[in-house]
Amino acid sequence: MIALPSGVRIYLVAGVTDMRKGFDGLAALVQQALAKNAFSGQLFVFRGRRGDRIKVLWWDGQGLCLYAKRLERGRFIWPQVREGAVHLTAAQLSMLLEGIDWRLPQRTFDPQCAA
Repeated sequence: MIALPSGVRIYLVAGVTDMRKGFDGLAALVQQALAKNAFSGQLFVFRGRRGDRIKVLWWDGQGLCLYAKRLERGRFIWPQVREGAVHLTAAQLSMLLEGIDWRLPQRTFDPQCAA
């Protein structure tokens, strides 16, 4: 994915989104459902009904960018809330895009002592 500017806020748009929507439809959804400005430089992440597709909408200062991804196996982990948005960190977005459960990542090693 394209490197994001520092300090950018990332929002998962709760619920299900019609994945046929493009730039204008998703921007209108951001403004109507979330009462946020789609042209503010924040990222807005949408998920389809089956859970295997997402779209990310982002204003880069010159125009809207639309990133789409479809998982061949598995589903994108999504919050249980039905409306509004959930804030993510850049690390959580990275895990989400890889199909990893971003809510509670499992560590492979847990140190028990320093020496």
